[in-house]
Amino acid sequence: MTVVYFWRISKVALPIAILNMASNKLLLKKIPGISFIKLLGTGKGETFTPKDADQFRWGILATINEDKLDQLEKSLVLKLWRKISSNEYRAILKPISSHGYWSGKQPFEVEKFEWSGKIVAITRARIVWRKNFQFWRAVPPVTLSLHQSQGLLAAIGIGEAPIGLQGTFSIWESGAALREFAYKGNAHVQAIKATESNKWYSEELFARFAVIAEQGVLL
Repeated sequence: MTVVYFWRISKVALPIAILNMASNKLLLKKIPGISFIKLLGTGKGETFTPKDADQFRWGILATINEDKLDQLEKSLVLKLWRKISSNEYRAILKPISSHGYWSGKQPFEVEKFEWSGKIVAITRARIVWRKNFQFWRAVPPVTLSLHQSQGLLAAIGIGEAPIGLQGTFSIWESGAALREFAYKGNAHVQAIKATESNKWYSEELFARFAVIAEQGVLL
């Protein structure tokens, strides 16, 4: 299973958040059952340039054995974030499909099953450095189309670095709504064609998840 957390913090807590981001991975690796960890900065998901960043919202994504989730919940890492945050969003996710790689890995173990509830989509790409400006110019029509899509419940940008490692985290009311945007939305279809012809990415991943449980609101 996969679990993702996002925290909203105040300006005064920013130095502590940065320290957390520097130390969390080592602490999380000590928890048994975790096979994949990503510490995430976030943004508005509109331009994917540094000005898009939201320094007051941070996140963690982890692939973990279901029976070890309680240990994660009681961990020092989560205690530290909860101490400084004003809002927490948590989603427990079950992978439906995953294509591509994230840091050279295929991090999500997919099982085939029927699902008619909420869907989370995660996209992630390592952008070829010399093509960042070309990529940024192409992004606005796609993100505008995304945020105007019927069935979209929430969408933010995610990244492991301010430049070059970019992605999105979006929540949809159904798989049908996501497919309507992904395969029938003109801006997104054109972006897929441009990606293929311009070879913007040196690595990319697209994954869909069933939302098994949620706590809080993604702010």
